[in-house]
Amino acid sequence: MTRDIDISLIRTFLAVAESGGMTPAAQALNLTQGAVSQKIQRLEALFETVLFERYHRTIRLTADGERLMSRAYRLISLNDETWQFMTRPEFTGEIKLGVPLDIIRPMLPSIMRRFSREHPKIQLTLICDVTETLLARLKQGEVDLTLTTESVPGKEGTLLLRDNLVWIGAPNGEACWQKPLPVSLGSEFCAFRGPTLKALDKATIDWLAVCNVGNLESILATVEADMAVAPYLSSLIPANLSIVSAEAGLPPLPAHYINLRLPDSGGSLIAQELANYIRQGFASVPNAALV
Repeated sequence: MTRDIDISLIRTFLAVAESGGMTPAAQALNLTQGAVSQKIQRLEALFETVLFERYHRTIRLTADGERLMSRAYRLISLNDETWQFMTRPEFTGEIKLGVPLDIIRPMLPSIMRRFSREHPKIQLTLICDVTETLLARLKQGEVDLTLTTESVPGKEGTLLLRDNLVWIGAPNGEACWQKPLPVSLGSEFCAFRGPTLKALDKATIDWLAVCNVGNLESILATVEADMAVAPYLSSLIPANLSIVSAEAGLPPLPAHYINLRLPDSGGSLIAQELANYIRQGFASVPNAALV
């Protein structure tokens, strides 16, 4: 027959095991020694085994007590996690998240799905634009928090990912060999544009702008069609494109950073909650230099 385990008995068991005695465990739990002893007796009765044996003035775990230890920690951890999940505030309303165009598809769906599932009364609205515009809208209060792609890392708590900027092209494409080099750079506000042009100029490579708009789909379309190459974060490269071979002689590009920016005030509670979901989502990104 299945029996339910009283978590308070498990907490008492761990306190006794860690302190090595009923008296110090009672002090740690703010209970009487008699109460601690009774809880241990109840737990032993539940499992129908002896968990501690006395040794001079101390007590030690029996073999069954040692078996229980690892599962006891897991029980306490799951209990506390569930309590925090079920008792946290139920948020309502709308939150506006700024996201650079190149991060939306590869990074956001799983994060948004989890957030929306666990906060069904919150309307999550995406504001998609280039980093410079998103930072301005954050300052003006038009977005509640925003992701950015920048050439400098954010301070502690804001840096999500450090990644190499690389050249991408069509698989087995020819665009990387053409002179002048056809490049899709996006608009003048694109975070990758300045560092890319600086690298090309330093390497004295003539180039030709193929796409000068901020529309990411247009940029990727020209690359897929082998009309141009483009700078891109290595961990976010679409599956139908590839990194240009070093044999093409294109100059190395600097590292870039994906940062998470909130208002100077710290933002609302729900903005901070979403920020935690985003940090957790980025912590699982493969093939990148994670923070």
